[in-house]
Amino acid sequence: MPDSTEIAIVGAGIGGLVTALALHKSGYTPVLHESAAQLGELGVGINLLPHAVRVLTNLGLQDRLLEAGIATSELLYFNKHGQKIWREPRGLEAGYDWPQISIHRGKLHGILLDEVRQRLGSDAVLTGHHLRSLDLEGARTSLDFTIRGDAEKVSVCKADLVIGADGIHSTVRAHFYPDEGPPIWNGAILWRGICQSECFLSGRSMFMAGHANQKFVCYPVSGEHFRQGGSLTNWVAELRFDPDKPFRREDWNRKSDPSTFLPDFRNWIFDWLDIPALVKATPEIWEYPMVDREPVPQWSFGPVTLLGDAGHPMYPIGSNGASQAILDAEALVNALDAHNSIDDALRAYETERREPTAAIVRSNRGQGPEQVMQLVEERAPGGFDDLDQVISNDELEAIAARYKRLAGFDRESLNRRASP
Repeated sequence: MPDSTEIAIVGAGIGGLVTALALHKSGYTPVLHESAAQLGELGVGINLLPHAVRVLTNLGLQDRLLEAGIATSELLYFNKHGQKIWREPRGLEAGYDWPQISIHRGKLHGILLDEVRQRLGSDAVLTGHHLRSLDLEGARTSLDFTIRGDAEKVSVCKADLVIGADGIHSTVRAHFYPDEGPPIWNGAILWRGICQSECFLSGRSMFMAGHANQKFVCYPVSGEHFRQGGSLTNWVAELRFDPDKPFRREDWNRKSDPSTFLPDFRNWIFDWLDIPALVKATPEIWEYPMVDREPVPQWSFGPVTLLGDAGHPMYPIGSNGASQAILDAEALVNALDAHNSIDDALRAYETERREPTAAIVRSNRGQGPEQVMQLVEERAPGGFDDLDQVISNDELEAIAARYKRLAGFDRESLNRRASP
């Protein structure tokens, strides 16, 4: 593919920024068009699995990510009584060649944005450009943007390749699927927050407690706090309601009051963490519904394709959403490098990525690897004296291994994979 190919990326989120860095490494000069007028360090915690960290390492980012985040050492599942169901090492401790990194989403986004501007130039990211429409004109595509803050001002650009990385409410996707409608809510509401706390468990542990209808997820996200002997702790509280109830559009900036959910967790005071106290120590809490979309039969239309949540929005289960967008970026650029035409490249990219990500969407609807907590809840709702009488270690290992294979981070296969 010629280096002179004009590439427009719609959306400067994690997927769009990683794609820009990967394209630049291969000699391309993409331009990102971001709807938000300003880009700041928003959001809460995020996990990057080893297969995604591998991609970011090849882009020269691992040191910055580890400086800002935490190399997660273990993942644990507990029941609602705080009894341990499963523990497994993660990242380097599990024998991967790359760590699992827990990090503040805003810090991750800030690092990626800084690297894009350093490597591609300050004009590589155009903010305040809200995509209004696109028009396929043969081999090229015309994109019309409304400029934020001036509704009457528009910007038009033409590109040989358009990458729709504009999230779950993707305008690019809606152009090709105009009747799709809003995202699908599964009845679960998530409350998320970050606060300073004491270290818990190993200090680099990620845990999940509860079951399908009530769950608490928690992990540290700051290397600086850990090195100083404390923790900047990200947590997620989840409750499930009637999915037929109407829900509000998800929004990272919708603040919530702990009184809406904390009473349900009032007794979740464990030997290793006081969950009510952690929530009460959190200065700001955000609420949003757990949503996804049905997998679509096609991502690429002529010189236009989808990437990340625009192509495969999924429930935040298994720490996979951002990681899969990063894998998309690598696969797309590898396809462009390997083929002489955009059509052939996009066909190869879609063949590699569309069905595997659709399988993850479907698996996450069934709780993914977190189903072990629901199985224990169903079999021993009052707790247990002997876990082996409730669920065998073989069953636990099989569930964990199956999801790793499905999501592309089976250790042996990943470590054998040659870097591009």
